[in-house]
Amino acid sequence: MKKTPAARPARRRRAAPRKSKAIAAAPVTAAELRALKGEIEKRLGKSATVAVGKQHTAATRKGGAPMRWNPQPEDVQKSVAQLVLTIVEFLRRLMERQAIRRMEQKTLTKKEVEAVGAALMTLEQTVRDIGGKFGLTAEDLNLDLGPLGKLM
Repeated sequence: MKKTPAARPARRRRAAPRKSKAIAAAPVTAAELRALKGEIEKRLGKSATVAVGKQHTAATRKGGAPMRWNPQPEDVQKSVAQLVLTIVEFLRRLMERQAIRRMEQKTLTKKEVEAVGAALMTLEQTVRDIGGKFGLTAEDLNLDLGPLGKLM
């Protein structure tokens, strides 16, 4: 008796990628944007407030101006120093965590551990010193990201 070969399943062809249809943008009125903004603020449960230096601008004031950075001219240097030091401190903390992970995984030699530790301590002291010149504390370098919470 002659055996017939088993039928092979038919190969499926890959479907060509579907081209997404363009969706026309609908015009939105200022009233619709205000209503959407109000709904978002209602769901967040609080009004959005932006703090820059000592200035606070309520974003939900009726008829108020939109949120803007508007410091006094004498506060510009302090605001720029605060932003730069915040970024440096954030990066220092990330590098510190990476160094700790590498120490725990034993991928650093004792000499490298000492060098990284000394560099991070020096960087931390430098941030404190520069912040002190502008009257900034460690808490001033922890930005408030609104509904997301604090940066660090």
